[in-house]
Amino acid sequence: MYYVKKTFDFSAAHHLNLTYDSPCTRLHGHNWKVAVECRSEVLDENGMVVDFSVIKRTVIDRLDHRVLNEQLDFNPTAENIARWIVDTVPMCFRATVEESDGNTAVYEV
Repeated sequence: MYYVKKTFDFSAAHHLNLTYDSPCTRLHGHNWKVAVECRSEVLDENGMVVDFSVIKRTVIDRLDHRVLNEQLDFNPTAENIARWIVDTVPMCFRATVEESDGNTAVYEV
């Protein structure tokens, strides 16, 4: 099995739709840190699991310097963003999303 991991940052704002009172329901921003892990039993015709630039572009082009609520059709929690990454990036099996120091969510299939 081949594995690749791409880490990068992006900046974006969001507000959360919550069932309880929280300052997170107001629009605010984060400098998000993301780790995307992909795997494959075979390499593509270029000798890769997936090109690192494809991994980064897939997330950055959609989310960087955006209001996440306007880009995504779900409540943009770190957990939901991690799942979206796994579902969207080719060959991805695990995504780690850190919205601020010490606040990290992981989704893995």
